[in-house]
Amino acid sequence: MYNNIFDTHGHYADHAFDEDRDEILRTLPEKGVRYVTLPGSDDEDSAMNAELSQKYDYIYAAAGFHPEYADRCPADHIDITRDIIRNNPKAVAVGEIGLDYHYDGYDRDRQIQIFEEQMELAKELDLPVIIHSRDAVEDTLTLLKKHHPRGIVHCFSGSAEVAKEIIKLDMYIGFTGVLTFKNAKKALKALAEVPMERLLLETDCPYMAPVPFRGKRCDSSMIAYTAEKAAEIKEMDVQQLIDITCNNGKQIYNIK
Repeated sequence: MYNNIFDTHGHYADHAFDEDRDEILRTLPEKGVRYVTLPGSDDEDSAMNAELSQKYDYIYAAAGFHPEYADRCPADHIDITRDIIRNNPKAVAVGEIGLDYHYDGYDRDRQIQIFEEQMELAKELDLPVIIHSRDAVEDTLTLLKKHHPRGIVHCFSGSAEVAKEIIKLDMYIGFTGVLTFKNAKKALKALAEVPMERLLLETDCPYMAPVPFRGKRCDSSMIAYTAEKAAEIKEMDVQQLIDITCNNGKQIYNIK
């Protein structure tokens, strides 16, 4: 069994965990999981993340509004997020924030406005950001270059060229179980270009379960399969890769 695992992005406030959330979270440390960071999708999600981070020593929290919620994001969303973060000593980031153009009908201008406002909040609070970008590479890169936040582009499945642009911005890149999928050639090429000091592992649970669990509910213990695939590409020992990515996670989230 591997140890020292840092799942830098897991959604344990998700309803998929309503029936057995505490049972899972109590047992993850026994499965080698040392740290987990919970990104927020809206105010309720972020508030629950804060509660979970207070309940479990190894859990840290983030707060923010996901771009999918832009159309119903309250006008005072910055005040809401700021209060959640300031009231939680284990809040380590603003996120997840960003752009999502996958579905028609999303208000792109509103997404951009909220994204920029949240990046400015992160600067005010001196915290990193957790970036979500789906079918919005050009606008995401333009805004990251404009604001130059510290942080992570999570659940990366883009090209090697885009990965290089993100690294130039001194940001970290998080990879999920997508690395284990049969159609992951693009993500694997991108992984090969990411320096070890900028690499993070994540689950994005309950989504993105790696093979052999693809299609099932994911949890942080499954990150071992992602680590094995990443170590294969990087041609290094699996535990060594896990240790490096754990230290990277601690660095970007300022966990001592």
